[in-house]
Amino acid sequence: MNLRLNSEFGTLKAVLMHRPGKEIDRLTPYNKDFLLFEDVPYLDAMQKEHDFFTDLIKQTTGAQVFRLHELLIQVLSDEKLLFKLMRQALTKSGMTHLTEHIMGRLSTAECATALTAGVKVHELKRKIPNLASGELMDYAFVIPPSPNLYFQRDPMAVTPGGIIFSSMKMDGRQREADLLKSIFENHPDFKENVNQLYPINGHDNPPSIEGGDVIVLSKKAVAIGNSERTDEKAIYHVAKALLAEGTVERVYEVHLPQKRNYMHLDTVFTILDENLVLTYPDALNAVLQTSLYTLKEIKDDKVNIKREVLNESLLTVLEKEIPYLEILHTADGNPDYAMREQWFDGANVFAIGPRRVISYNRNKHTNQALRNLGVEVLEIPSSELSRGLGGPRCMTMPLSRSKI
Repeated sequence: MNLRLNSEFGTLKAVLMHRPGKEIDRLTPYNKDFLLFEDVPYLDAMQKEHDFFTDLIKQTTGAQVFRLHELLIQVLSDEKLLFKLMRQALTKSGMTHLTEHIMGRLSTAECATALTAGVKVHELKRKIPNLASGELMDYAFVIPPSPNLYFQRDPMAVTPGGIIFSSMKMDGRQREADLLKSIFENHPDFKENVNQLYPINGHDNPPSIEGGDVIVLSKKAVAIGNSERTDEKAIYHVAKALLAEGTVERVYEVHLPQKRNYMHLDTVFTILDENLVLTYPDALNAVLQTSLYTLKEIKDDKVNIKREVLNESLLTVLEKEIPYLEILHTADGNPDYAMREQWFDGANVFAIGPRRVISYNRNKHTNQALRNLGVEVLEIPSSELSRGLGGPRCMTMPLSRSKI
């Protein structure tokens, strides 16, 4: 597995997912906003929906599904790595002095759960009866949970030139990217094939970038959304690394409106085949400015790139990059249904092969419009998974696809 992807729609061979766990049960109506969630899902039903999704991928593609929790347990056998991740997780509560105590009393599997689902003071007291918790109350978090972790698209991105490890905009989500980076740098299945494009080694507190803003347009072109979650400076550094690597020739910076329904570039459009794009009505025309990065020269190991501001809509850019472009609007353009289905990520389908997608069953008008164009649509239940406001693409991190 070379951990490089040259399309968004080549037949899926391997994917990383995270089954929602105890971290979801940490959500309450009172802490959900603090934990960057917009609702309080029912975990049992959510897990059944996610299991259906996972099984569907396996049965229809034969792809290997890697589970984050299992991979995490495997790399945590390295005590130095476990110490590092546990200490980082305890920083926010000011309890880093308990790192070794916790490691000594929790099994490796329990540590993996602690790093994803969090730990409360009263739970830790069961393991450490004489715990000195300072001013923390029993139901305070010693380690905060990561309920957004089932959205595996955000913490990293796989491109034709290598891997972007995200620098998450929200502090509460940075540990998600740290966990994935630790897995890929240390797991025997991956560590020899990681070409890290970002963050640049030695850069502390790098500018923010999230995987949902990265879309592979073709073998030679990548688009990155300059959104509320991805900073212009990060795009510049990624573009420089990608162009220097040599596979990609063009990197587009797409300036997105600062609105909730444009949170990431993949909420604006997804690519389903070499000439087919699914988008929210008028979204492509709403994006009126893009910038193009190209390689200027590499001299004495110094990389120089050129940035050109294009006064063109995203639609015009896509028409240049994708010959004979065909565009389908969510709900086939019906404004009422499109607005409703876009709220539940109607354009955020997951392509498992050319013109073959997985979509939420609730987005029935979009699904029918796709079928009318000859796209095979496989539906998954979505009453609980959709409450996090992310679609099937958001929940999956493809690691290997057939080359296009």
